[in-house]
Amino acid sequence: MKKQLAFYIDAKRCIGCFTCAMACKNQYHQESGVIWRDVYELKEEIYPHRERAFYSLACNHCENPTCLNVCPVVAYYKREADGVVVHEQEKCIGCGNCIRSCPYGAPRYNPVLKRAEKCSFCWQRLDDDRKPACVLSCPTDALQIVDLAEFDEANAVQYPAGFPRYPSLNPSVRFRLPAMPKMIRRKL
Repeated sequence: MKKQLAFYIDAKRCIGCFTCAMACKNQYHQESGVIWRDVYELKEEIYPHRERAFYSLACNHCENPTCLNVCPVVAYYKREADGVVVHEQEKCIGCGNCIRSCPYGAPRYNPVLKRAEKCSFCWQRLDDDRKPACVLSCPTDALQIVDLAEFDEANAVQYPAGFPRYPSLNPSVRFRLPAMPKMIRRKL
C-alpha cells in the first residue's frame, strides 16, 4: 500500500473543546457559516452512557473520492505523495456536484465566493514538515495524523456507529471509540 495520510480521532481523549475547529477557522478564515471541521457530540442512541463523547470531523480524503469523480472542471486532485485530496477553488464553478455527492458533507458552499471549498489537510503545512492546524492545536492529542500504510488498526475502527458506511470510497479516517464507563457498585 502506498502512503495515505488519514485523520485518527481518539474519542477516549476528545473533550469536545472545539480547539481543532477554531484552529482550522483561524488558519483559513472561512466566511461566516462555512465550517470545514466541526466537533459532533455522539447522540445517546449511539453512545448511551452518561459520559460525553465527541468526534472531530472534516474531509476524510477518501481513497476513491466522489468529489473528485463528479467535478466537471477537474477542480479536485489526489496527491500521489500522501493521498490528500486537494480542491483548487480558483477552478471551481460552483455547480455543487461535489457538495451533493459527498456522503460525509465535506465540501461546503461559500456563498460569498459562490464556490465549494473543503478541508485541505493543510497540505501547505505538510509540505513544510508541519502538522495540520487542527492536529497541532488539539490539547489532548485526540486528533492525530497517521499513514494508513503503516497504521496498526488493532485499536481502531473505520466505521463506528453513526458514521456513514461507504466502503467504495474508503474514507481515510480512523476512530478509537469512546471509553465504556466503569461499573460502580453501590454497597447496600
